[in-house]
Amino acid sequence: MKLLVLLLCVATASARVYERCQWARILKNSGMDGYRGVSLADWVCLTKWESHYNTQAINHNVGSIDYGIFQINSRYWCNNHQNPTLNACGIDCSELLTDDVAAAIACTKRIVRDPIGPSAWVAWRKHCQNRDLSEYLAGCHL
Repeated sequence: MKLLVLLLCVATASARVYERCQWARILKNSGMDGYRGVSLADWVCLTKWESHYNTQAINHNVGSIDYGIFQINSRYWCNNHQNPTLNACGIDCSELLTDDVAAAIACTKRIVRDPIGPSAWVAWRKHCQNRDLSEYLAGCHL
């Protein structure tokens, strides 16, 4: 039991949870502002609702798992070596759980190039699509 608690503490300590404006700057510097017509505010909104800006967020679904700050699904986009996958991003799902978000951003760009675009994310459809998103960049001085 003590070992389990220690392992959980280590896993939690290594998680990176970004502050909203810091995350917005990273997205902007990574070319996400306006990528495939999706605004920077949309990306910040989407990741707020998907992971609360947490690089190590994991969500278990029936038959698949969502990984990382963008909650990228193992059924279609990455290989978790547990479930059948299309692995359209050509990456191991564990790459989406690191503090280096380059793989997550690259995979997200791949996803949004798909005809479904940002609609692939339920949180975007539910919380961001066709809404005033100015609060997500307010005070960020971008």
